[in-house]
Amino acid sequence: MIKRQTWLAELDPVADEAYSERLATLSEGSVRRSFNPFTDIAWDSPEFDVVPNDARWILPQTDPIAKTDWYQSLPEEKQIEVGMWRQANVAKVGLQFETFLIRGMVLYSVSLPNGSPEYRYCVHEIAEECNHNQMFQEMVNRIGAEVGGIGRIKRAVIGLGAELLAEFFPSAFFTAVLAGEEPIDFIQKSILREGKSVHPIMEGVMAIHVAEEARHISFAHEFLKLRTPRVGRLPRFALSIAYPLIMRFVEELIVVPPKSFWRRFDIPKAVKKEIFWESPEARDFRRRLLADSRALAHEMGIMNPVAKLLWKAMAIDGRPSRFRSEPQRRHFSQPLPQPQQPALVG
Repeated sequence: MIKRQTWLAELDPVADEAYSERLATLSEGSVRRSFNPFTDIAWDSPEFDVVPNDARWILPQTDPIAKTDWYQSLPEEKQIEVGMWRQANVAKVGLQFETFLIRGMVLYSVSLPNGSPEYRYCVHEIAEECNHNQMFQEMVNRIGAEVGGIGRIKRAVIGLGAELLAEFFPSAFFTAVLAGEEPIDFIQKSILREGKSVHPIMEGVMAIHVAEEARHISFAHEFLKLRTPRVGRLPRFALSIAYPLIMRFVEELIVVPPKSFWRRFDIPKAVKKEIFWESPEARDFRRRLLADSRALAHEMGIMNPVAKLLWKAMAIDGRPSRFRSEPQRRHFSQPLPQPQQPALVG
């Protein structure tokens, strides 16, 4: 069997072998357990029909919009309408973001040397992301909401940026990949953990996406952990500054609905500010979305004093997760009741 090596082989043969083995494991996972959006989701089954006034489209409490007095005060049919539009737009943004990822990863993979284990893994991921796009678009079509996702100008700028980063600054490109994948993964896992009854379309799409995104996130982590500690001080410092900036920009792109959402449902500006920026719950939500990303920054050695100030200035600082996808547990605000002492008999 031919031993395949990466660019790291001459610098650190041990690390190179370990990295190659991890990529082989991820690639084999794509072979053994992959999904097809049109055979693994029963789109035409009667229970997948999208019908009027289905309460399963009411937003789960994981979504910051659901917690507002504005949303809670709406009649149920309006909550359902808002929920359907919101879920369709999140799916549309997700497929647009994954299109940028595909464009960048294609450019990155074709530049790899023959025999690189990264090539095989990258092509597996490209194929899976294409399937995700089919799945997300089918979800949008079935819901029937006229959503546009990211605006045209932003799409053009982000697409060009993804290609340039993938070609010339791969570490920044895979940082942007994580910035898009980890918040969506966090939200979907939180919805599944919440246990709320959701529509089968949404449940099926989330189950497949969470399963395959685990590999994609693992690769980005391995890629960045391998390269970042081995570059010079200046590139490492530049990445420490770019990392939180990219995280904040992409997080907002994914989480905050476009202007058309606020216009369509006539939502006051004060409510918009409360949902995503001003309330303690909003700030806490946005910090929790990036707990895994902060943990990776510490692991790569780029959470320096300047970077810490930048994370804090953009209100995305906080405790890093102890392990990937750690549930964000909370302390009770009220003390637990003390057990009563048994009465004395005598």
